[in-house]
Amino acid sequence: MNLIKRWSPMHLVKEENVAEHSHQVAVIAHLLATVRNVYCGGDINPERAATVALYHEVSETKLQDINHVTKYSTPALTEEFKKIEDMAELECLDSLPDKLKPLFKGLLVQKDVDLEYKKLVKAADVITAYFKACDELKFHNPEFVSVKNRLAAKVEVYKAQMKEVEILLDLFEQGCLANIDDLS
Repeated sequence: MNLIKRWSPMHLVKEENVAEHSHQVAVIAHLLATVRNVYCGGDINPERAATVALYHEVSETKLQDINHVTKYSTPALTEEFKKIEDMAELECLDSLPDKLKPLFKGLLVQKDVDLEYKKLVKAADVITAYFKACDELKFHNPEFVSVKNRLAAKVEVYKAQMKEVEILLDLFEQGCLANIDDLS
């Protein structure tokens, strides 16, 4: 996963690979689950959320990072990409020893991931990408203006749907976007 570059068709000030991205999504997913439990009376396993997030891009080990605009340009194309991703996830699952397959199926095969965890990880994925866009803009990379605007709109939808997203951003957004001097 560390060999698969994200944002491949765009100029980046700071390159990012799928392993780094998955780690960041796992941290945010863990925080979202914890915030849900502590502030919203939830009962979700933060460690499970983090683990699901670590594997959420496993298909990219076979397919590389597919540009969001291309992948979602038409419903028909999106459907075909999803079929290919499903096949790649199954290939990854099939590469495991038989005794491990049942334990990993609900992690690697996205259509088999529990919907509550899948939604939480998707919110974490969007937040992580939003932070990346903000970071690139901080370094004056204009390629991320439209990306940030698109992702900010998605973040607002998640804030309206999931109280834990709103709380997490209230608690941590400034720190996540701060430079090292501001943190110390």
